[in-house]
Amino acid sequence: MDDKTRSFEDIIKSDRALSGDVDWCGSFLDYLEKVKADSSNIKLAHSRLYDTIVRHGVQEVTEDETGSVLLRDGINKTYSFFSDQFFGIEKVLSQLVRYFHSASLKGEESRQVLYLMGPVGSGKSSLVEKLAAGLEESPPFYGIEGCPMFEEPLHLVPRHLRREFEKMLDVHIEGELCPVCRFRLAEEYGGKYEEVPVRTYQFSKRGRVGVAVVPPVDPNNQDTSVLIGSEDISKLDMYSEGDPRVLDLNGALNVANRGMCEFIEVFKNDTEYLHAMITATQEKSIPAPGRHGMVYVDTVITAHSNEAEWQKFKADHTNEAILDRIVVVKVPYNLRLTEEVKIYEKIIHNSDFRAHIAPHTLEIASKFAILSRLEANPKCDLMTKLKIYNGEEVIEKGRVKKIEIEELRDDARREGMDGISTRFIMKALDNALSDNVEGACINPISVRESLVNMVRESEFPDDVRKRYLEFLQDTLHKDYLEILEKEITKAFVFSYQEQAEALFQNYLDHAEAFVNKSKVTDRSTGEELQPDEGFLKSIEEQIAVIGSAAEGFRQDVISFLWASSRRGATISYANYEPLRQAIEKKLMYSVREISRIVTRATTRDQDQSQKYDGMVGNLLDHGYCRSCVDTVLKYAANNLWKD
Repeated sequence: MDDKTRSFEDIIKSDRALSGDVDWCGSFLDYLEKVKADSSNIKLAHSRLYDTIVRHGVQEVTEDETGSVLLRDGINKTYSFFSDQFFGIEKVLSQLVRYFHSASLKGEESRQVLYLMGPVGSGKSSLVEKLAAGLEESPPFYGIEGCPMFEEPLHLVPRHLRREFEKMLDVHIEGELCPVCRFRLAEEYGGKYEEVPVRTYQFSKRGRVGVAVVPPVDPNNQDTSVLIGSEDISKLDMYSEGDPRVLDLNGALNVANRGMCEFIEVFKNDTEYLHAMITATQEKSIPAPGRHGMVYVDTVITAHSNEAEWQKFKADHTNEAILDRIVVVKVPYNLRLTEEVKIYEKIIHNSDFRAHIAPHTLEIASKFAILSRLEANPKCDLMTKLKIYNGEEVIEKGRVKKIEIEELRDDARREGMDGISTRFIMKALDNALSDNVEGACINPISVRESLVNMVRESEFPDDVRKRYLEFLQDTLHKDYLEILEKEITKAFVFSYQEQAEALFQNYLDHAEAFVNKSKVTDRSTGEELQPDEGFLKSIEEQIAVIGSAAEGFRQDVISFLWASSRRGATISYANYEPLRQAIEKKLMYSVREISRIVTRATTRDQDQSQKYDGMVGNLLDHGYCRSCVDTVLKYAANNLWKD
């Protein structure tokens, strides 16, 4: 039965049956038998979250194109739990998982606050929301029925019997009954803890079961009851102030017991709030409202804010005790181009954005975002730095530019903590679409123009605005013209890939003969010929390999490809980056004149019309629509191949 033929009643019954399979209730004695049969359900909050992450899968990073970049950054594992929503912050995710792993082993970090610090829009809130969602999707947990804090039923075991029970169950019992359950045990069950009912609970943020959120509150109106609950004043007429029946344990830290509690913009809260937060994680207890002593609490406390608030808080020496109990994880902006594109693809996929997006649109927008986040370095320009961070090989005079990522990052410790946010880019995409409602299409040209307008109108300092406009109007303008020329060349050249491979094989034949001081066998006639140095030079000069450097370049090519063939790798023109760039530039040069004439012509003869129509057809086949084809070709006519 597929989804279309199922009735609403079928869906409801199926869901209810599944819920019935996981819902359980019974006495504490029944629960003890369950624990004896399988003690894996006995977890503290940090351990439960760590298991939630690793249960989805852990992958070892290998030496592929992406993996080599991650390995150089010290990342050797990735986690499926985060893979569909978070891109380019593998180091942050690795630090998060390390924190939960250490805390799950009951190390010192299990008694510290997890604090995420970074610029706006870097993903701090989304990371915490993902952890909460992971809890909501995790298996139900067992708790004392009717307990306002859903506490672990093993708290019912008296102190003098705990060691014996721990041996029988192969678990460690940590924690004490809350005042409400202690009172109920004595009054309702006469101390017979084996009869106390136990049931399963499902984590729920909306239902306030094991997941709580504390938003920033006006310091003048803060009340710690938001964290630890309060006394129900309507019951004080019936019960004394020390009677647990007056307690209303519905504070965020009560609700978050067994799960996690999120503090939003944490340092906007009063210091009293922060001390309650620290006590909850360091001492694993919080004060009960009124005169009811301390209450055991087991929760993961996460907090986040921007860097300015963190620096202000850290500068106050009176906060040293709190600072010593915080694990800081920096969450910078992503700095890898391919991952930035994935971020916008994800946001667009999850939205109602249905416009056509021309090729390279998100790439150009992403390049601007990343350029704004990079710090200048004398070793290379920012565009080169962007490519190196993305794992690309940068060619300079026929050789790969040797700059290690680690060196660049060591020189820029704060890199990624400033710059353009993803929200800024998404607004630019929306604005570009609103300016082209009829075409229902956005392209690199319209998005770049939208970004220029937004930068001009935004409240940036003058020097920052000038730098951003330079990126858009100069750096990215030139970059897109290079991309566009290559796109048009591919569209003009029939069987571009085949022609590139033919040039590559021809170059190899002649380069090998030159290096080995032998002759070339003509593939068609079988005639033996001297290596054609003129042909070799015509390709090599495309990447500024001239004069005496040519001989070394040819030897490098043959050595590289010989080593590749020994490894069993497929040999293609794209294998050796310097040669790939040279061949592509050679092809572009060969059709540049006809491209210029046909693209810029207002009237075309029959032959030119056929070439033009063929080019347009190829562009349409490669992801362009009619609207953006017209736009990019007009742009090319006005900006490429200027006389």
